Amino acid sequence: MDKFKVDQELIAKIDRILESYDYDDNSVVNILLEIQSHIPENYIPEEVAKYVGIELGIPTSKVYDVITFFSAINDKPKGRHVVQLCKSSVCRLNKYQTIRDVLEEELKIKMGETTKDGQFTLRYSACFGACDISPAFRIDDKVYGNLTKGKIKEIINTYRGL
Repeated sequence: MDKFKVDQELIAKIDRILESYDYDDNSVVNILLEIQSHIPENYIPEEVAKYVGIELGIPTSKVYDVITFFSAINDKPKGRHVVQLCKSSVCRLNKYQTIRDVLEEELKIKMGETTKDGQFTLRYSACFGACDISPAFRIDDKVYGNLTKGKIKEIINTYRGL
């Protein structure tokens, strides 16, 4: 697979993932999420999207439809941990902007940016079902709510390993 400029170790992982889903194109979301978790920059490079399409027997455009539709799948490099701040109506009413300000201050980046060390990317998200604890954010797959400035700092420091 030299033409895809993807190292053989990653190709082997992708092949194992595809095999575990029996090369079922109906599982493309789960396949891409699992592949993405093995890529340090937390995204699906173009070469990988092409490879997945070929192996599943679907057009690359269909793979990209999935990548661009689901906010948990990235087509551009992201930090090791993606912090998604919900800005649904409920979170808006509960002043998600205050949480955004604390996150930007703590991470020293603005929404849509990645920290210099590549650890965190900060972005908005549509509702992810945490209205009962809003305003809320999600780091990777874990949701945090009922947030205070102190709690946010503690959560971020946990991911920093402090």
